[in-house]
Amino acid sequence: MSLWFPYTVRILSLLCMLVLPAVVQAQFTFTTNNGAITITGYTGSGGTVVIPDSTNGYPVNSIGTYAFYDSNLTNVLIPDSVTNIGYSAFSDCFSLTSVTMGNSVANIGFEAFFQCVRLSGITLPNSLTTISYQAFTYCSGLTNVIIPDSVTNIGSFAFRSCSSLTNEIIPDSVISIGSAPFADCSSLANITVSPSNPAYSSTNGVLFDKTQANLIQYPDGLTNDCYTIPGGVTNLGDSAFYGSTLTKVVIPNSVTSIGVGAFNLCWNLTSVTLPNGLTAIGVDAFYECNSLTNVIIPASVTIIGDGAFAESSSLVTAYFEGNAPPDDGTVFYNDPATVYYLPGTTGWGATFGGVPAVLWNPQAQNTFVTAGQFGFEITGPTNAVIVIQACTNLTNPFWIPVSTNTLDGNGISSFSDSQWANYPSRFYRFSSE
Repeated sequence: MSLWFPYTVRILSLLCMLVLPAVVQAQFTFTTNNGAITITGYTGSGGTVVIPDSTNGYPVNSIGTYAFYDSNLTNVLIPDSVTNIGYSAFSDCFSLTSVTMGNSVANIGFEAFFQCVRLSGITLPNSLTTISYQAFTYCSGLTNVIIPDSVTNIGSFAFRSCSSLTNEIIPDSVISIGSAPFADCSSLANITVSPSNPAYSSTNGVLFDKTQANLIQYPDGLTNDCYTIPGGVTNLGDSAFYGSTLTKVVIPNSVTSIGVGAFNLCWNLTSVTLPNGLTAIGVDAFYECNSLTNVIIPASVTIIGDGAFAESSSLVTAYFEGNAPPDDGTVFYNDPATVYYLPGTTGWGATFGGVPAVLWNPQAQNTFVTAGQFGFEITGPTNAVIVIQACTNLTNPFWIPVSTNTLDGNGISSFSDSQWANYPSRFYRFSSE
């Protein structure tokens, strides 16, 4: 027995050495290019998969496009020989729970792990330089990803809708970040940037560029009701507030542009004041903001993107202070809104953005004094909401709202001021909401 046992082990070891490469090769399809192997497909039954570091004497250095797409994998071990993980290489692998990457992977391609919903564990190697567009989008099981201090590029929406992700630190190596890399990460309340990063910074958990002129990402997990954007910010990035639970946003006068989808799906947003000086509102900027009831577009705005306020089911009034910007007919698509424009402005027709457009010209008529109250009749567009403001000194006016009136189907409403007799003089003006 003492001689037979080692001999048997040796025979079994030799069999394993002979059989394993054949089994490994049978699970994959691949191409050879310049003496290197790219895995192009997987034919195995799933479970735990060990990708070989060589095949037919050539190193395996790449996992190709859709190589493991929709496979029944649970665990994947990627060898040190692999430098690139291609487009959608592991996308829709719904059973995949963990990935072990070798120490040579430099690039994780577009949507490489898209919708791997059970992926909970992954360690990114120190060789990694690029995390591409939507690389981990909809990986809802990821709770923590450490971005190594070798990464220089993080693509747009790289970790979008990773709903379990709780804290992210951007190392000082990162010099390029795409749009909203952590959009719709509902558990993420803080994005931290290394103080020595030359291109980016963060304040109170919000991601900015280094100069803080561009707001890149407001983390969805921040549960504040109101956010005041810092003065000096000039641009709100694409999808910067995507899916946020904010109810009010204060935008400073320094902001000149609002990016594509900046407030997309902000269902709780009830109040936003667009600043004077704003020139461009991006495509889908306020798409499906279902709690937003009215908006005032300043005269400085010359560009409103397609569907900028579309599918906002509570938006009933949009007041334009200037000329009509170019319109493709979708700005207010499927909204119950009416657009109001001022006398003397140009470019207006019967509709704008797919909804009626009406001249906003309320007038005070038929003044009266009854029971110590001064009043008048307001006429104007039917169903328009008119805010009556009052002040006592036109030299240094301080206007305060005293009443909000909705004109009836004939465009008429009556206003009276119960405080009129308490002042030596009282002046009135109309404004939108």
